[in-house]
Amino acid sequence: MEKQEDNNARLAIMELANMISVPMSLNAVVRLNVADAIWQKGSNTPLLPSEILSSILPSGTGDPENLQRILRMLTSYGVFNEHISLVEPAQRRYSLTEIGKTLVTDKNGLSYGPYVLQHHQEELMKAWSVVHEAVVDSSTEPFVKANDGETAYGIYGKKPEMNELMQKAMSGVSVPFMKGVLENYDGFNGVERLVDVGGSAGDCLRMIIEKYDNIKDGVNFDLPEVVAKAPKIDGEIHVKFIQKHKYSSIYVQATCDAYM
Repeated sequence: MEKQEDNNARLAIMELANMISVPMSLNAVVRLNVADAIWQKGSNTPLLPSEILSSILPSGTGDPENLQRILRMLTSYGVFNEHISLVEPAQRRYSLTEIGKTLVTDKNGLSYGPYVLQHHQEELMKAWSVVHEAVVDSSTEPFVKANDGETAYGIYGKKPEMNELMQKAMSGVSVPFMKGVLENYDGFNGVERLVDVGGSAGDCLRMIIEKYDNIKDGVNFDLPEVVAKAPKIDGEIHVKFIQKHKYSSIYVQATCDAYM
């Protein structure tokens, strides 16, 4: 019994040591648009890796064997279903599980794909290699150490592509979440001025305003570089978060009916 426990422990630590293969493989299938290729407007028909490749790489290039390795690994984590034919030679086809369906791009161009990519940008990944230094010296966060003294939001302000990806990631996560909230919560009745603190692209604020016509004034309260890229919404006032600006956090709290 003790020997079996030792063996299980060794296997467990080996799995933990190689755990990076899971998010990196997830990152790969998002970049390759595998979920959309399998989904095919709702059919979710099990496909061979070669069939998936022919959809995402019409040129006929690519390595189906390497794609299959990625798909099999993510199948073990519930992202894909594997369908093995009983006729020789046995072939493996793949469809999406409920988890995998979160990576499918919807009619509004949203999915959880950008959320996956946003967490694996080079600037963020570099911070993990020095995370132990936060224990030795907590005066500077790992991200700042790994990126030559730049904070995350400082880099977002300088790199539009990173800021855009972050906003897409937040939209992909917040929109389905807010749909659930609005189906089960009516606490916005009677609110005339609503502030969304850290509202990013303003999706949640827009959805609430569309449902509750009693809201006459909405404020998307976020950093200047974030609000600058947020799409305009009828009836919404976009407010940049600037220290000592008239729309400081104290001002917003004092003049709104509700904030979230």
